[in-house]
Formats: sequence, C-alpha cells, structure tokens
Amino acid sequence: MKKLLLTGFEPFLNYPINPTEEIVQALDGAVIGDYMVCSKLLPVEFRLSGDRIIEYIQDILPDAVISLGLAAGRSQITLERIGINCADGEKDNTGYKPLGERIVADGADGMFTSLPLNQMLEGLIEAGYPASISNSAGTYVCNQVMYRVLHHLQETKQSKQAGFIHVPANHSLALHMGKIPSWSQQDLQEAVQVLINHLN
Repeated sequence: MKKLLLTGFEPFLNYPINPTEEIVQALDGAVIGDYMVCSKLLPVEFRLSGDRIIEYIQDILPDAVISLGLAAGRSQITLERIGINCADGEKDNTGYKPLGERIVADGADGMFTSLPLNQMLEGLIEAGYPASISNSAGTYVCNQVMYRVLHHLQETKQSKQAGFIHVPANHSLALHMGKIPSWSQQDLQEAVQVLINHLN
C-alpha cells in the first residue's frame, strides 16, 4: 500500500487552536483510497519546519506528501499552486522574524506543486465543499514548508506528488477569535479525506 505523509501545524501567533493539528491526529494510520496516512505535526518555526519535514520524508519514504496549514479568514479550502523562495511575515513561535530572505540561497524563485490540483478541486466541489486554487502560499512558515519539500524532491530527483493546502478556521477557533469564517472540524477532516482520495 502507498504511504502519504500528512502534516499539520501547532497553534501559532494569536491562534490558540490550529484545526490542522486535529485533522492530522484524527487521520493518522487511516487507510484512505490507495494510501495509508502517516501524520506528523510541524513546529511553526522558520528555521526548523523545513528541516523537520525533510527528515520525515527521509524516514517514512512516502509516495505522496500533503501539508496542511491554517488560513484564518478564508472561507474556502485553498489548494496552493506555487511556493516562492522568500521567507517573510510575522514572528514565528520562537520570536524570529525574517525580512524577505531567500529560503534556499541558490534555489529557483518559485516551485510548482505536483499535486493534481484540478482533480482535487473538482472532487471537493462535487462533494459540496467550497474550494479554489490559490496562486500564493504567502511568505510565512506554510510557504517555507511547501518550498523546502518541492526543492528537496527536485534535488533528489523524486517524482512524488507533493504540495500545500490551506484550510479555514474551525468553529472553536472562530468562537475564540470572533468574526471569521469557519467550518466544523468534521467537515474539514472529511474534505481532507476527499483530497486524499483524489491523489493519483
């Protein structure tokens, strides 16, 4: 059976809850379609997150990699098309704040996902989940992870499906934050299962 490395993040900034943490915990060990899910939680740290997920890839040897991140304020699941070679944004959980630095000094300016975005998008919409393709994963740790994974796979000549997907807040987080769109945690989890079912 194929293996999927599924990653989420710990809480960060002023968000005391990260629904991706709950998703990966719930799906760890599950068999979905052709894949057995191997879940890992990543730190929200610019300097560590990329190294950590590459270690997981080397240890688990997955056939595909899907990384999940929280995009509080969005109302749809957004499938990220490209990661850019730039780290910037708010302080991470260690207090570090990069100022537009390159993630990989000699790396390409941008790297495209190898996930089947169009069929994943169609699958979500057919299942009744609002979704869209996003052309910017931002410059925060989510983008850092996406870029590092794609760069690593290219450098090691691995043709695995890999990419990044942002999910909205869950209801618990919205109750805490106020006035942000939210989904039930169950809907978020089931939408991720739909995504996994549409891997090649």
